[in-house]
Amino acid sequence: MSQKAVDQDQSIDYHKTMSWNKRWISFRTIWLKEVRRILRIWPQTLLPPVITMSLYFVIFGKMIGSRVGEMGGVPYMQFIVPGLIMMAIITNSYSNVVSSFFSAKFTASIEELLVSPVSKHAILMGYISGGIFRGLAIGFIVSIVALFFTDLGIEHLFVTVFTVLGTSTLFSLGGFINAVFARSFDDISIIPSFVLTPLTYLGGVFYSMENLSPFWQNVSLLNPIVYMVNSFRYGILGYSDVNVWYSMAAIFVFCAIFYTIAYRLLNNGSRVRL
Repeated sequence: MSQKAVDQDQSIDYHKTMSWNKRWISFRTIWLKEVRRILRIWPQTLLPPVITMSLYFVIFGKMIGSRVGEMGGVPYMQFIVPGLIMMAIITNSYSNVVSSFFSAKFTASIEELLVSPVSKHAILMGYISGGIFRGLAIGFIVSIVALFFTDLGIEHLFVTVFTVLGTSTLFSLGGFINAVFARSFDDISIIPSFVLTPLTYLGGVFYSMENLSPFWQNVSLLNPIVYMVNSFRYGILGYSDVNVWYSMAAIFVFCAIFYTIAYRLLNNGSRVRL
């Protein structure tokens, strides 16, 4: 091989390396901005979910749970803890991205990113990773609080980790898509109020599907949060009302679909600007 060809190959490798370095720097910058925002206003981002989940533990776990007894072969408090942790992860992953990205739209600061040479994947992953960080942080803190009320363990580590990461990623992407379509601050509260809250409360957090009639069991299977809650409960307790492997496959597929939609919306840019 001639020296000229070697120099060309080295030049190509150098530019590829620089490209990946720039993408990494872009992603890390956006992610660190999100993390610092979460930690800077922790009384708004981290404290309220912990207080809310603690109230659930006291009211549903201790007061009502003592009368319910067991569900799914375990004490009622243990039964609802995985669902409550998953509820906190879903809500906070979603709300972090939808509020952060829409604020960037509202202040027009997102336009600076869109006209810069920053990769659209880096922008999207930066915001999504911020939502994942908040979801995992809340999930960890709520898990620590839950230990004051009941014993927790991990029966299936891979299922637990996959479900937590997959669910926080999925709802971070959902929050991003909502923020792209939103035209006012009222629009970013519609989905959490009228979609997420009903689906979460009807997602098997507080009850087992075995207690439902066959008709309502079939209706519940249309609720995607049922699969996430039960998959996480299986990872923690080894108990699930649905097929865990189908649940994990569904989470992966929906993450891929939502990422594709979010990336195309961001790359198109038509609805990103107010």
